[in-house]
Amino acid sequence: MIGALIIGDEILSGKRQDKHFPKIVELLKARGLGLSWSMNLPDDADILTQVLSSTFAREDIVFSFGGIGATPDDHTRQCAAKAAGVPLQLHPEARREIEARFGAEVNAKRLEMGVFPVGSRIIPNPFNRIPGFSYRRHHFLPGFPEMAWPMMEWVLDNEYTHLHRKDPPVDRAIIVRGAGESQLIDLMNACIAHYPALKLFSLPSVSPDRRIELGVKGEEKLAGEALTFLQEGVGALGFDWETRD
Repeated sequence: MIGALIIGDEILSGKRQDKHFPKIVELLKARGLGLSWSMNLPDDADILTQVLSSTFAREDIVFSFGGIGATPDDHTRQCAAKAAGVPLQLHPEARREIEARFGAEVNAKRLEMGVFPVGSRIIPNPFNRIPGFSYRRHHFLPGFPEMAWPMMEWVLDNEYTHLHRKDPPVDRAIIVRGAGESQLIDLMNACIAHYPALKLFSLPSVSPDRRIELGVKGEEKLAGEALTFLQEGVGALGFDWETRD
């Protein structure tokens, strides 16, 4: 599974609108991949450490956005180290990148941005050469989109090319009119039993009219078969349906 952590009090307070989520989905989709989960988190050290302790214990690929700077409200680097149970240290490759960026103006505060959990790998930053870092299958990126997005692409295309798919999952659906979800539950369960490799979804709407988007997601051939199963089942129940565009 692939997950995302989007960090920042400014997102949760509404001071800034998150731009990462749709871009994450776009970058993954372009490689035949999908996002399994996403969390918005505050700049709170205890919460970040707790969440990272949980995600480090899993095998998920995780992209984390924000909080890796050197100001007092940036906690992500420190929390990652604490959650992993390793110390922080100045990464030698990060040091070279930061020194190349600032030259004679480099100082201890700027080098602090290259202090990562021991065992980390750097993620190059094409915007200003101040790197992010990877630890295990977690990838920590800046909050700035112009930096984070090409860095995420670099990770996907350098560490996970073996996961890229030319035949990504598809979703196929019909629009059922005049039915309530409770009237379709038996049909949904039957579809799941017949096609366990697919993921079924039901999205009801009440405006401008009562309708349900009913469909499946997964391998294209199976999804087509399951859609026919749903079409026939809905018709047998006496409800009208149309293919979703």
